[in-house]
Amino acid sequence: MKLDPFYLIVDSAAWIERLAPLGVRLVQLRIKDLDQAGLRAEIRQAKPLCARHKCQLIVNDHWRLAIEEGCDFIHLGQEDMQAADLSRIRAAGLRLGLSTHDDAELETALAARPDYIALGPIYPTILKKMKWAPQGLERIGEWKRRVAPTSLVAIGGLNPDRLEGVFAAGADSAAVVTDITLNADPEARTREWIEKTDRWR
Repeated sequence: MKLDPFYLIVDSAAWIERLAPLGVRLVQLRIKDLDQAGLRAEIRQAKPLCARHKCQLIVNDHWRLAIEEGCDFIHLGQEDMQAADLSRIRAAGLRLGLSTHDDAELETALAARPDYIALGPIYPTILKKMKWAPQGLERIGEWKRRVAPTSLVAIGGLNPDRLEGVFAAGADSAAVVTDITLNADPEARTREWIEKTDRWR
């Protein structure tokens, strides 16, 4: 499957409501600290927003809720993948994205036949403490050779100035979190990302 080259990751439906109208076509709802009722409410708010703006919604981690709420795409980290029922996920018709950071994780991910594989962090990131050193652009090329024809998502420390190198190295999509959500003007930064990634659509 072909992914949009601009992959926005946010932690609330409010962000989707704010940024999807600008032309975002691919967004992950990644919420870590919320109870089930709160998560369900966020998914229920995000789903129609994405439908209205022709934006693909991807739910991070919470695959059971995603199935119950009729979502069609989830993203799992490696630990979450070990605990998930992949056959049930597939039976429900959900598409699947998986995180990878090293060779062992890549082999595990490929065995699950995901719709895309994410590699990170490409550059140093402030999003969370990582036990992995920055992967760099060369690793993108290596991963792309190994995962093709599966789509490859680059994540970690990306900004508009780094996109040329990321796509030239072989990434199909560039994921962004803090470069937009911590920006003084998230709307302007989102427009810049869309403009910069437009040539790879």
